[in-house]
Amino acid sequence: MTTHQTSDALNYRFAAASSREALRLVREKLGPDAIVLSNRVTTGGVEVVATMDSPIARETTPVVPLPAPLPSPALPPAAAVPQLLPAVDDGNRLLREIHSMRGMIEEQLAGMAWNEHQRRDPVRGHLLRTLLGAGFSARLAKDILQNLPTGLSHTCGMDHAKAELARRLPVLEDENSLMDEGGVYALMGPTGVGKTTTTAKLAARCVLRFGADKLALVTTDSYRIGAYEQLRIYGQILGVSVHAVKDAADLAHVLAGLRDKHMVLIDTVGMSQRDRAVSDQIAMLCGASRPVKRLLLLNASSHGDTLNEVVEAYRHGAKAAKSSDLAGCIFTKVDEATHPGALLDMAIRHQLPVHYISSGQKVPEHLMLVDRRALVDSVFHANSRSALFVPGEADLDERPAPLVNEDEVAAAEAVNERLRVQCQQLIRALTHDAQELAANASALANGQIGFEETRSLWRKLSDAKLGEEALAQTLHAQVLTDVHSDCNDYVLAVTGDTRLSDEDAANPWVLASTLLLSDRSGRPFAAPLQVLPGSVQEGMSLLDDWADKAGKPMVHLLGRLPASALIDQWRISGFQWAASATAGLRIMDAGNGTPGTLGKLSAGLTFSAPQATTYRRKPAWVSVAETQVIVRPLAAGDAPGAQGVVSSLRCVVRRIVDAESGKPLAHSYMLATSGIEATAQQIAKWPGWRAGAEPCFKLLKQGIVQLAGDVRPDDATLRKQWLIAGQASITVFRLQHLQDAWADAARKVLARLAGRSVRPGRPVPGSVLLEGLGKFFVLLDALESEGTDLSPQPRRATVQA
Repeated sequence: MTTHQTSDALNYRFAAASSREALRLVREKLGPDAIVLSNRVTTGGVEVVATMDSPIARETTPVVPLPAPLPSPALPPAAAVPQLLPAVDDGNRLLREIHSMRGMIEEQLAGMAWNEHQRRDPVRGHLLRTLLGAGFSARLAKDILQNLPTGLSHTCGMDHAKAELARRLPVLEDENSLMDEGGVYALMGPTGVGKTTTTAKLAARCVLRFGADKLALVTTDSYRIGAYEQLRIYGQILGVSVHAVKDAADLAHVLAGLRDKHMVLIDTVGMSQRDRAVSDQIAMLCGASRPVKRLLLLNASSHGDTLNEVVEAYRHGAKAAKSSDLAGCIFTKVDEATHPGALLDMAIRHQLPVHYISSGQKVPEHLMLVDRRALVDSVFHANSRSALFVPGEADLDERPAPLVNEDEVAAAEAVNERLRVQCQQLIRALTHDAQELAANASALANGQIGFEETRSLWRKLSDAKLGEEALAQTLHAQVLTDVHSDCNDYVLAVTGDTRLSDEDAANPWVLASTLLLSDRSGRPFAAPLQVLPGSVQEGMSLLDDWADKAGKPMVHLLGRLPASALIDQWRISGFQWAASATAGLRIMDAGNGTPGTLGKLSAGLTFSAPQATTYRRKPAWVSVAETQVIVRPLAAGDAPGAQGVVSSLRCVVRRIVDAESGKPLAHSYMLATSGIEATAQQIAKWPGWRAGAEPCFKLLKQGIVQLAGDVRPDDATLRKQWLIAGQASITVFRLQHLQDAWADAARKVLARLAGRSVRPGRPVPGSVLLEGLGKFFVLLDALESEGTDLSPQPRRATVQA
């Protein structure tokens, strides 16, 4: 700050980065009665010249001309004549003119400061107009955007504003505490705000909570014709006693007689906020024999200034009556509001906790608890056919600053609108109403295919704050639950490679994925591990730890026998595995040490009683045999006793013969660690289960491509997408192989969502089901965001007010 002194008066020059900061310096130095003489824009910001009131009457100080947009007030001719200044009346008039001019300058400078902010951050101006259009006051709107980070897109800016509004909005946090505490509540407000209907809605909630014998209704409305009769009819329907009072003595007498009631609701007479009798009514309520808590009803269709008057009147009336403040408020007629932002503005401005929201005439359905985020979102989705009373650009006296990302915002809004229209078309095409869609979702949720778990993970795709570790912990908890429900003694694990890059790529991108299978049915139920090939061993150890926590050991099903050194290493670490082997594998009989092959060994085994089966669509018999073998390392010599012992393993041979001729059709060999205590019949099934799970790896690749697109392995978000894609692939794979009628209907629905036709007798490809499942999740979320109830609702009789 710099100052300059003239011959007769002190002129102070203030330099600051902005006009608002310069005016603040003026007030701090010279006080609120300082006079701004001039202002100009400098290279360092803004320079303002100001002085005190008293020296101005003696000498005229040269004033720098104001910018063109500022109106220049015309002084009276007498004020321009120096010899007339000493006159008292003319001096006072001149001071009034100067003060008026100062106010105009301050207002103009404030506008210049806001325009300067808007030019630097044009998104702010667009957000301001959005908030004003929703019904919020300019003061609150600017306050909400005060700490808006620069450089945000319009969508991110709206998210910031909504979060700030939700944070400031006071609401009833716990209805259970209110109901458990009970007491006397009086519903107050102007005429026609809906006090009687809201009283009936609250009464119905109370009856459902603790019964009709614990509630009583009281009305003080002896002015409106039929007021008592209306409440009495509601009381008869609910089985609640209704009492009418005329004055304070009646009220005290009635409340004294209702001390055994857990809750008493008082329907008060409607009064204009400008009626002086408001304070008398409050005094009557607060002078009763029991403490009365007052809830103010606010009409959502009222103008913001009207709502402010109502709150001020009922608060000042309480002060005049020396009573307690309002306990909170209830929003009514929300379904009729065009700019409901004024409601939230009043609740935030006066810090009135919002207890309930009333949005219709049905009792008790149209009375809801408050969800902060949902209420804030609904403010910006209100449908208004006109905007005659919303401030426009001319009202704000400013030109709209061009939005840097205006094309992106327009494109995003167009996409959102197109998606909304598509969702509505899908609803009409697939279902007759939302309950039919709910039935499809319910069938999938109850089908034990992991539908709800997959949907929960799918929603976390857009959560940037949720990292891979937190998502893995969530999936871990789901896996433990599935292990207990799907597995008897063991958890079977199958690991395979998923090639995500092109076949001819110079640096192939391969993902190692692990599926968990039930030892009861061989059905895959989880895909908790997708890692790069270098981390396979570490990931398998992690899976073993998970299985140990579940109390059921894990057995890894291998497509081929591992190397001898690895077998010995796994034996030392207690790693359980089972692998398919060929008839030509070189082994030694663990009983007599005779070398040979699995094919020669099986010829001398005793097989179990045959059981009927089908082999290549023909009837056959299957039987199993078991023995202990020692795997020999592959070496040059084959002399008896020359090979070192690697490991003693269980060998299970499965033989299939033709049902008619008895001719052998196939042999399969399974080697397993000795620590596995499963029966030979169970182990014999494992190779077939592993082969049946192989298509799931192809489905997993399609899921990863659908979610991650062309994301590379070094992307930070990719591992989270791997986990989600794995769970989605498991759900689709299980749905694909179910033969129930509901599963067939669900597959058709998902195929139609993916835009594919279903041919009779032809299976729906897994990639089509994956695409349809993603769209199905989006459709359900869209319906829920629109307020559609997708849960089956019991039919209840409703009371029309």
